[in-house]
Amino acid sequence: MKRGGPTHVNSGPMDTPAVEVVDLVKRYGATTAVTGLTFTARRGAVTALLGPNGAGKTSTIEICEGFRHADGGKVRVLGLDPVADATELKPRVGVMPQSGGVPTGARAAEWLRLMASFHATPVDPDLLLERLGLTSVSGTPFRRLSGGQQQRLSLACAVVGRPELVFLDEPTAGLDPQARMATWDLVAALREAGVAVILTTHYMEEAERLADHVVIIDRGAVVTEGTPAELTQGRREVRFSTSAPVDAGALEAALPPVAV
Repeated sequence: MKRGGPTHVNSGPMDTPAVEVVDLVKRYGATTAVTGLTFTARRGAVTALLGPNGAGKTSTIEICEGFRHADGGKVRVLGLDPVADATELKPRVGVMPQSGGVPTGARAAEWLRLMASFHATPVDPDLLLERLGLTSVSGTPFRRLSGGQQQRLSLACAVVGRPELVFLDEPTAGLDPQARMATWDLVAALREAGVAVILTTHYMEEAERLADHVVIIDRGAVVTEGTPAELTQGRREVRFSTSAPVDAGALEAALPPVAV
């Protein structure tokens, strides 16, 4: 990343996935939030988990981050177990939660500098504040920042340590168009620096713009996955069911011709 951004070189084998999830299951009481979910995220690439609210996206990445325990399946992050190997993983992984994580009375610049002090070779906090449009509110307590400003500060905290892998949970939620573009630019710069990025989003436009690989999730399972181009190209097959018999010949005759 230019202007003081992450320049970390991955220390693990490049043929090892950044994240590997196999048959993941997560239950909350009688509710199964994640039902046998499987996907792989490459190093040095952006992987988007796309789906509606309640699809299981946040539960999945919180398990990958080591914040929740899985009820079944296998999860490996940079080749390690996110719970058993948490001490080794934490310096190598950046996390941006959907909300929270910053004390409400902490001033923006002070908090980011504190986060930077925990790392051996952090990004210059002032450069990150400038890049994300937060310089003018650097002395403002977190509780007085707008929702979008809070989101951008959380993003800055996630990348200030030059991680190998970053988890971004709904990184542009509540952002205005200018702030969203700044965030997109930062994600692109992370990829250019060789950082693996896992992000969750509701927006196909965002996934199409940022991601190398998109995993569409609904009801805790993978519906489909592929590159944005593969997922957005036109399909020639439509499947549906009816409650009464249908005259297939009449239906076919009523459809417009398909261009070859």
